Amino acid sequence: MKTALILGITGQDGSYLAEQLLAEGYVVHGLVRRASMFNRSRIEHLRTAPASGKLTLHYGDLTDVTSLRRILEKEKPQEIYHLAGQSHVGLSFEIPEVTCQENGTATLSLLEILRDLGYPVKLYHAASSEIFGAPAAAPQNEGTAFNPVNPYGCAKAFAAQLCRVYRNAYGLFACNGIAYNHESPRRGENFVTRKITLGAARIKAGKQTEVLLGNLDSRRDWGWAPEYVTAMRLMLQAKAPGDYVLATGRACSVREFAAAAFAELGLELAFEGQGPAELARRKDTGAVVLRINPKFYRPVESTTLVGDAALAKSKLSWSAKTIGPDVARQMARADFAALTP
Repeated sequence: MKTALILGITGQDGSYLAEQLLAEGYVVHGLVRRASMFNRSRIEHLRTAPASGKLTLHYGDLTDVTSLRRILEKEKPQEIYHLAGQSHVGLSFEIPEVTCQENGTATLSLLEILRDLGYPVKLYHAASSEIFGAPAAAPQNEGTAFNPVNPYGCAKAFAAQLCRVYRNAYGLFACNGIAYNHESPRRGENFVTRKITLGAARIKAGKQTEVLLGNLDSRRDWGWAPEYVTAMRLMLQAKAPGDYVLATGRACSVREFAAAAFAELGLELAFEGQGPAELARRKDTGAVVLRINPKFYRPVESTTLVGDAALAKSKLSWSAKTIGPDVARQMARADFAALTP
C-alpha cells in the first residue's frame, strides 16, 4: 500500500488527484493551511466517503519548513505531489513577492528537506507552460528555452530548474509536469474559463445579465483537469524521473471558449466591438453581450502557448482527450446543473 502526500489538496488538481489515488488504494495525506479550514468544498465528499479512513489532512504551510519536515518524517510518504502555491497569473503582478515565495523559494525548501531524508521519495512538481512565456517557436516541448513574462512564470521557471539541478546533483526522483492550462467545474471563479462558464450558467438561470472579460483574442492550450492529474501519477510510476509537457496541442482563444460555453446552454453571444449597428441587431434578437473591461488586461501577455506532449505519449502512454471548446461545453453544463438541481 503506497502513501502519498499532496501539497495543495484543496485545489482543483489536488482534489482530482486525491480521488484517483484513493481509488488506486493509496493512503493519502494532504497539507492544508488553517485558512483553508472553510475552503474544502472540493474534497469534502472524500472526507465522508467509504475510503475516508485513508485520507488524513495536516495543518501546515509551504513556508513553514519545520512542520513540513515533521510531517514527512512521521508519515514517510513514498510520493509527494507539489501542487500548492499562488496559481493565478494575473494576480502575480499584484502580489509578486508572495508568488515567488510560495512557488519558488518554498520549492527550494522542499527539495532541501528531501535531500536530507533518510529514505527515497518521488516528487512531482507542478510546473507550468508560463515558464515559456514568449517562446521563439510553437509548439513547445521539453527542450524549449524558458522565457517567462510574468512573476508567476518566473517563479515556476526557478522552481522547475531547481528540480532539474537536485535531480542531477543529488539523484532525487524529481519530475516537472509542464502543464498547459487545464480546467474543470472545480476551477476557481477568478479564472477566466470558470468566469465564462459560470457566467453563462447564471445568465441562463436568470441570475446574471452580463460577463466582463479582458483580452478576447488571448489564446491558450486548454485541457481537462482530471486527465492531467492522471499524467502526474504516471510520472511517478516511471522507472526514471524526467520532465514532461502536458498539453492538447491545440490553441483556443478566449472568444472561442466563450462562444462554445454559451452555445452549449442555447445562448446567442454577441461581442462588444462588433460595431454599433451589428451589436444593436444582435441585442434585439436576444443575444447576450460579452463586454470588455480594460482592468482585466495584463501588463504583459504571454504569446500563443501550445504544447507538444509527444514525450508523454511515448513514455507514459498519456495524451489529452478533451480539448478547448469541449472543455468549455462540459464546464458550462456542470455549472448550469449545479444552479438548477
